[in-house]
Amino acid sequence: MSEMLIKFVKMQGAGNDYVYVDCFTERTPVDPAALAPRIADRHFGVGGDGLVLVQPSAVAAARMRMFNADGSESEMCGNGVRCVAHLAVARGHAPEGMITIETGRGVLAVDVRRSGPRGSVVRVGMGEPILVAADIPVTVPAGNDAHVVNVPCSAVAAEAAWMVEAGLDRRMTCVSMGNPHVVFYCRDVAAVPLEQVGPTVERHPIFPRRINVHFVQVLAADRVRMRTWERGSGITMACGTGASAVCVAGVLTGHTDRRIIAEVPGGALTLEWDGQGEVFMTGPAEEVFEGVWPLENRA
Repeated sequence: MSEMLIKFVKMQGAGNDYVYVDCFTERTPVDPAALAPRIADRHFGVGGDGLVLVQPSAVAAARMRMFNADGSESEMCGNGVRCVAHLAVARGHAPEGMITIETGRGVLAVDVRRSGPRGSVVRVGMGEPILVAADIPVTVPAGNDAHVVNVPCSAVAAEAAWMVEAGLDRRMTCVSMGNPHVVFYCRDVAAVPLEQVGPTVERHPIFPRRINVHFVQVLAADRVRMRTWERGSGITMACGTGASAVCVAGVLTGHTDRRIIAEVPGGALTLEWDGQGEVFMTGPAEEVFEGVWPLENRA
């Protein structure tokens, strides 16, 4: 039996990199949850934070399905949806300008402006933040209807030397952008041992669907520096839904203005939230390389 090959595009948005399959022209993998850990493996695969399928949609220009590096399917990825939008335009599935992308969060409006033959700058309407504890979800003593803003967090209750060094505020603010996020503020994000703290917080019992974890250092009222542990993927160079959640958390806690630049290890994202409507995110989407992957006996 001949080996089945599937074409892919490796793309990144502010360093948040995924393997993308254009299912308009390629066969949709039968078991993408099994394929994701293999193709995303940085030593034995293509390498990336996960796998994204770009599929035809009955309600939008394209549909995005994303799978984390551990194979779990996630509702939404802000950097990923920018790359999906670029791919839809670059491959001729949609015109440049305002288009829509179907996601697990719903149908999102995006504005795609080509920056070169292999890249675009994309502004995404990320939807309205979800703030009710039960809907994020997070379990807090105040109850299911509470907003989780500056609430003491039992997931980081124990004293540790790094907390002093990082100047950690152990109060959490939780926001869902279609997927759940917890935000902590500190004086120095570089001092946070993210590889130790991230998985502990992600899987703490107060987060029944696990959670994305962000540590934020305020540089100015309109600029922050953040580091992220993503649910199912670990430390990543950027997280678009996370940066959106950080923008919302900054407004709710009074740490930052309604328009900020979020410095992430892979670059910078611009976020805007007026305090009641949807969050807008602007950032790059860039193709890195193309290749083929064998499906037979692999997934």
